[in-house]
Amino acid sequence: MSPVDRAAHLNRWRHRSLTEKAALALGMMLLAIALPPGPGAPMVAAIMTAAALAGARVAPKVWLACALAPLGFLAVGAISLAVQLDSHGLSLAPGGLAAAARLVLRSFAALTCLLFLALTTPAADLIAGLRRLGLPAEIAELALLIYRFLFLLGDTAMAMDAAQAARLGHAGAKRRLRALGLLIANLLPRALDRARRLETGLAARGWDGELRVLSHRAPVSLPAMGLIGLTLFATAAAGIRFS
Repeated sequence: MSPVDRAAHLNRWRHRSLTEKAALALGMMLLAIALPPGPGAPMVAAIMTAAALAGARVAPKVWLACALAPLGFLAVGAISLAVQLDSHGLSLAPGGLAAAARLVLRSFAALTCLLFLALTTPAADLIAGLRRLGLPAEIAELALLIYRFLFLLGDTAMAMDAAQAARLGHAGAKRRLRALGLLIANLLPRALDRARRLETGLAARGWDGELRVLSHRAPVSLPAMGLIGLTLFATAAAGIRFS
């Protein structure tokens, strides 16, 4: 089980209604987009981070590990807005720092909303909720298979990296670079082979195109929905008041 799945299944809010968690996460995401980035985005980020770490008791190490890759993409995007390259060389773009700051604030706030939803709700429950909203069964099954394939890809990469390290493939920068090239070149064929074996295993078990998995459907709590609505209203009011 991946750390994301483990956190989603073992957090304190695992058995709360998907409707409650989705209302909080999506409502806060809309506020992060609609409110001025100065006061609005930091408030949204603080509330959603506290909800994940203090409320749902997601391990900070898991939360940070999941946030690192998106933050890397965000840093690259911010740098591309802040600087420009022209005939005079590299320099700050006019208004680039302000645009980069707005991008970072709003994107990080939206990221905390997505992390909250992903780390408190298993993928099977998310797909089941989307199907209840009318998502076609074919798209739902494709989403589950892609989700599973992503972790197959990660497991294959880690196994290949461990095998290279055991054969002294990481001894020195030159060997490590060569090992990385070999890993990248062989990763996709091996992952596709594992995917074919997964498909063969599903067919051998009578797969008819639908993955039937257990999903938890908790009743919606009216007091919790009221508290979520109050939180959204207070955040929106504070964002407008202090903008």
